[in-house]
Amino acid sequence: MEHTENQITLRGSLQTLPWFSHENHGRKFYRFMLEVPRLSGTVDLLPIVAEESILNTMDLSGGDMLTVTGQIRSHNVRENGVRHLLIFVFAAGIIAEDGEPINDVRIEGPLCKEPVYRRTPLGREICDVMLAVPRAFKRADYLPCILWGSTAHQASRCRIRDRIRICGRLQSRIYTKLTDDGPQERTAYEISALTAQTLTDEIQQQT
Repeated sequence: MEHTENQITLRGSLQTLPWFSHENHGRKFYRFMLEVPRLSGTVDLLPIVAEESILNTMDLSGGDMLTVTGQIRSHNVRENGVRHLLIFVFAAGIIAEDGEPINDVRIEGPLCKEPVYRRTPLGREICDVMLAVPRAFKRADYLPCILWGSTAHQASRCRIRDRIRICGRLQSRIYTKLTDDGPQERTAYEISALTAQTLTDEIQQQT
C-alpha cells in the first residue's frame, strides 16, 4: 500500500455485482457493495471501488466470501448546491476466500476539526473527530471517526493538528435527514475506534 497511515482489510459477502463508476486517465473503475457482519449480528454495508484490472484477474475459486485490502478514501461532491463527503474503500487487492468476517482499519493523521464531545441519554460518552489522513501527491482523505467511553473523554481534549492513530472498523449507519422534499433515509460511513493513540497518550477501549 502507498501509506501505512491508511490501511483496511475487509472480508464479507458480495451484496451487489460491480457496476461502472468512472474513468480516470484511461483506467476504468467499478463499484460494488460488500456485506460485513459484526459480532453483534449487525451488518455493515460498505462501498468498494476497484480498478477493472483487479476485477478481471480476481480468482473466484477460493470461496464464496471476498477479502478486500486497500485504503479508505473520501471525495467531495456537490449535489443541488450542497457539498457531500463520500466515503469508500479503494481496493488494492481482492481475493475470494472463506473464513470469519474481518473489518480491520488502521489510520493515522492530524485532527482537522475540533472534537465534538457528547453523552447519550443513557450517559454513554461519545466523541466525533475528523482526521486528515495523508495520501500520495500531497493530498489527504478526510475521515470521520467516532470514539466511545473513556477513549472519547480523552480524545475530547485533543486540538486541531494533534496527530492521532486509530485502530477500529469501518461501519455504516442509516439515519433520517429532513429536507425540503420531506424526510429522506441516508447512510453515513465512519470509523468506530477500538483504540486511539496520540503523540503523548494512548487511549484504549474495550467493546
